[in-house]
Amino acid sequence: MAVIANTTVISNFASVGQLSLLRDLFERVEIPVEVLEEIEQGLDEGYRFYQAVKTVISPPAKSGWIHLTAALTEEELRLRWSLSPALHSGEASCIAIAKQRNWLLLTDDRRARREAKRLAVRTSGSIGCLIAAIEKGLCNVEQANIWLKEMIKFGYYAPVTDLTPFLKR
Repeated sequence: MAVIANTTVISNFASVGQLSLLRDLFERVEIPVEVLEEIEQGLDEGYRFYQAVKTVISPPAKSGWIHLTAALTEEELRLRWSLSPALHSGEASCIAIAKQRNWLLLTDDRRARREAKRLAVRTSGSIGCLIAAIEKGLCNVEQANIWLKEMIKFGYYAPVTDLTPFLKR
């Protein structure tokens, strides 16, 4: 399954030192160049955890598993520029690319999720990724809940603090 990520999910996992969990879940994650620009801006603002992100972006990292992409087709560009101006440029590019290429969109941004839903774009976010990691045996619920609470301390607004109710019995 092809996946494109907005800054929010990458930021949440990087902030708690668990960026590799996204690699373990998806093998490869695409980000538009606008998201890379947001990551670089975050580094300039002192968010040191973004340094880990830059080491796994291909190019320039040879063994990088986060790959740069861009809205390239006429349809992608047209859709990207028709989206709400309330969206950041990274969110708008992610939505346009995900819609046109039928990719899963990873975002925690409420506006972006609402716009993606309107366009019938499949979405997941940090909570969905944590649940998937539990279900795939990459971590247990206790560890995932610890990471979720750490993400919240770093500023993630999560609608829950315990993932247990979301697990399949």
